Amino acid sequence: MTAVKLDGLATANAIKAELAQQVVELKKRGINPGLGTLLVGDDPGSHKYVAGKHRDCAEIGMHSVRIDMKASSSAADIRAAIRDLNDARDVTGFILQLPLPFGIDSREMLELIDPDKDADGLHPINLGRLVLGVSGEMTSPLPCTPAAIVELLRRYDVPTRGAEVAVIGRGITVGRPLGLLMARKGIDSTVTTLHSASKDVAESVRRADIVVAALGVAHFVQPDWIKPGAAVLDVGVTRVDGGSTLAGDVHPDVASVAGWLSPNPGGVGPMTRAMLVKNVVEAASR
Repeated sequence: MTAVKLDGLATANAIKAELAQQVVELKKRGINPGLGTLLVGDDPGSHKYVAGKHRDCAEIGMHSVRIDMKASSSAADIRAAIRDLNDARDVTGFILQLPLPFGIDSREMLELIDPDKDADGLHPINLGRLVLGVSGEMTSPLPCTPAAIVELLRRYDVPTRGAEVAVIGRGITVGRPLGLLMARKGIDSTVTTLHSASKDVAESVRRADIVVAALGVAHFVQPDWIKPGAAVLDVGVTRVDGGSTLAGDVHPDVASVAGWLSPNPGGVGPMTRAMLVKNVVEAASR
């Protein structure tokens, strides 16, 4: 068996083509979606990620605003920049790129974002709406990586109704909100969230029809943990070989057991960026 690749790059390109048409239709109605990014400091990964988001906007014909601040910026300076983006009429959604410099309270800053402009879908109010939104259409932004995972499964017709799902990792950006999203009516999965205190991670994974690895430990998930034919999505990433190589959480040999495999890199990452842009376009539409 060789797993079907859940190609995040190709799927993200398809989503962006759909969004480009949506942007054209919105502009005909006098509505101009716009993404804002606020980046504080000199983290190379953050700069690369933010640059990618602005390229995505250019590809779909959407306006974007980039604000870069020095690592020495004060909390007051960052608060003022967030207020400016909240008030900016040409920005319908924006992100505060993490991590912030040492000494800046990330949670405090995230809570200052207007929930309706929360492009990452991680504002406490929007996470609360996800908790309350057991069924029906969501009218608030969803966390981008969990939404990307669900969309990737949907577009490849991976069955989710009644599926056993093992999510390895309980972080706020992936593990915790993903469990809520996959348990919603219409998706209807049964989710087990696994973490460092879980007693037998391997055995829980062996029962799963869908496995999502999001903990950041290179090749943590082994081939003999995977039920034959299961869908496996690799979300975590670790630098190995002295930092020169990126490795996912899933051992490469899992491809010989799984039915579907989303690799890392090239899987959920491009989809996450696409879903962020989608949040901004949908905010403008609302």
